[in-house]
Amino acid sequence: MGAEQRSSNDVVAAAMEKSIRAGEEASANGGGSGVVVPARIPSSSLAIDISLPLHEMKPRIIDLCKDLFKEWSSLDNSRVSIETVSGGITNLLLKVSVREDSAADSVLTIRLYGPNTDFVIDRKRELKAIPYLSAAGFGAELLGIFKNGMVQSFINARTLSPSDMSNPKIAAAIARELRKFHQVDIPGSKESQLWNDIFKFLKQAFLLAEKQGLIAAAVLKFDDSEKQAKYEAISFDEIREEINKLKDLTELLNAPVVFAHNDLLSGNLMLNDEEEKLYFIDFEYGSYSYRGYDIANHFNEYAGFDCDYSLYPDKDRQYHFLRSYLQPDKPDEVPDKDLEALHIETNTFRLASHIYWALWALIQAKVSPIDFNYLSYFFLRYDEYKKQKEVCFSLAQLYLSGSGSG
Repeated sequence: MGAEQRSSNDVVAAAMEKSIRAGEEASANGGGSGVVVPARIPSSSLAIDISLPLHEMKPRIIDLCKDLFKEWSSLDNSRVSIETVSGGITNLLLKVSVREDSAADSVLTIRLYGPNTDFVIDRKRELKAIPYLSAAGFGAELLGIFKNGMVQSFINARTLSPSDMSNPKIAAAIARELRKFHQVDIPGSKESQLWNDIFKFLKQAFLLAEKQGLIAAAVLKFDDSEKQAKYEAISFDEIREEINKLKDLTELLNAPVVFAHNDLLSGNLMLNDEEEKLYFIDFEYGSYSYRGYDIANHFNEYAGFDCDYSLYPDKDRQYHFLRSYLQPDKPDEVPDKDLEALHIETNTFRLASHIYWALWALIQAKVSPIDFNYLSYFFLRYDEYKKQKEVCFSLAQLYLSGSGSG
């Protein structure tokens, strides 16, 4: 770089410093909960076409960085390399590296939102929460936002696998970190959004189906006649009735409301093995919700990418996790009554997790251009709900009657 250019490392530092200064101003004005929160984040009106191949995306990504960070305006493009970190179902994560002459490479991550994800993700809610979560030590630093994505600092860690989550040592670490996460205060309403979101998904799925004529006559066709018949038999009235029953039952449990991650699968957990530092990432579905729902949703993800729900943790493994969640410093001293209550709460909300993601999949089946069999995923999650319903309802009702879980 020429002498007039600043190091790209300085750009990252400058962006963070600017956010901190803005956060101090916000705190001074009463805009926070005791943590320093960025009030202003660099923004750009540019958008990146997520469907482009990486080599065509690169010059647009560089232009975006230069637009967001004026310190990079004269950056030599040949010094920039871009690679795909992950291609999830709802977003694409890119690693942007800038080669330095006399220092380690400067690295950023760029998250591109998937097409039509606004149907299932509240981006305003996500962007409101991220600075507070980041200030509390969760996720990557938010450095910039643009029309269809965000720029964040790079996390030097590996993404966990589903099998990692059931490792006792890692499971305890996740539980301890989740407790801290649930203690973060995000300004605004503290009411749970779980049932609001589920009913919103149900309405969207119904309207999309009605709009496309999928209720009167199924437009989606399958070679498998059994699958075709199963699809045409989807009853929105039945789903609504199941949701109402489950909502009524969970309300009797008086579960605490916390700010929940709501999508704590292995892909959203990262671990720096050398430092033994665990990271939660991707807060797209974060909202105020029930403590037991967030834990149950995590337990459901033990099933992994193959959705093998026989891997759902048994009672002993659940208790191991719940002890570390309830009393991180003295897990062996958790009172039995507290352990049982959270166990019941978690396994009741286990059903809500299946309903939520089943409806999510039904919406995605209509609007997402991504090559994924969302319709099969709907059936998989809804069938698992029906399979587990009797056991979970009975467990909760027995507990509520005062007979205990046995």
